[in-house]
Amino acid sequence: MLSLAAMLAVLSYASPASAELKFGGDASVRLRGSFTDSEYNDTQYNNEDDLLFQYRVRLKASADLGSGYFFKAMIQSEEDVEGKPVAGGWAGINGGNSGAYNLGISNFYFGRMMQDSHYMIGRLPLNSFNNPIFDLALYAVPFGNFTAVDIPVATWNFDRVFGLNYGTKIGPGELNATLVVLDGATITDDSSSEGDGLFNDSYALHLTYKTNIGKVTVEPQAIIALTDLDGLAYKRVSPNTFGANVTIPAGDAKIGLSGFYTVCDDTNPNSLENVDYNGYLLRLKGEVGPFMAWIDYNQTEDNSDLRTRDSYDNLFVWAQYNYKVYESAMGTFSLTPTVRYRASGSDDGSDSWGTSQLRTELYATVTF
Repeated sequence: MLSLAAMLAVLSYASPASAELKFGGDASVRLRGSFTDSEYNDTQYNNEDDLLFQYRVRLKASADLGSGYFFKAMIQSEEDVEGKPVAGGWAGINGGNSGAYNLGISNFYFGRMMQDSHYMIGRLPLNSFNNPIFDLALYAVPFGNFTAVDIPVATWNFDRVFGLNYGTKIGPGELNATLVVLDGATITDDSSSEGDGLFNDSYALHLTYKTNIGKVTVEPQAIIALTDLDGLAYKRVSPNTFGANVTIPAGDAKIGLSGFYTVCDDTNPNSLENVDYNGYLLRLKGEVGPFMAWIDYNQTEDNSDLRTRDSYDNLFVWAQYNYKVYESAMGTFSLTPTVRYRASGSDDGSDSWGTSQLRTELYATVTF
């Protein structure tokens, strides 16, 4: 009886069970040399060289709630202390060795993994570094320095989007459907302008089906606009994008092929301006051990009413070598020299514009 009384006393003070939260992440410093040349009608008018010292910290948390339920999040910087965007989370050293930035929740999602299916909701990571469909869908028509190449979604959209995902096994592969909210518009009144009211936000459906044919991995995809979307170049339009990624093993190497096509033929419901463009993006990628390189080519034809150019062309090359200085079960320390080159041009039939940008980078990264 005394033992039973003692056990009940201990249990009365015990705290409720809680999920175990695991932390990890990475920290990097980057030395970048940037060399940019611009031309107009074959005449050079701008030449910029710069050396940048940058750094990034990303903290990752995950929790297993049991029965397949989970939670994941990543914390990084998306803006500095003055509220200015920090592209890709990379902050630079400014005057007086300043350059502090705020850490915030960049992405988070929770859901449940089951035997043959799963679902999750939140700010979902896109892995756009290896999957350029969102790059073409959002940046087919260049706007300022934003083009469909040079990983714009990973850099400027922080490689995540708010959405609701459901995946299930169908046949030999897995089908994933994600309802994506690209823009949560703040207009709530029903007015004479179209697109107001309850469903004035920008919705799209991202569909993928990943399967293996022998040793080859095939992943067809599509992004379908469900409502009008607001892009940088054009507002209130409904582009659709589709294509596939293919991965082919070749001994110790791996070859990746990507091809995507986007099309938009729409009329802005308020201005009645016609928006008519189409474009494609092709990628050839190779990986051998610590070496990885790919080449992208993008071309977009623009026949819209308010077009500034008839066509846009972008060529992009990425090459890197990852050298592991130290590796253990608790983390790694690596050095990654990287070369990035972009050549962009446009033509409207009477004049031409072009720019080329070479960036040499050295990453020092610790993962934990």
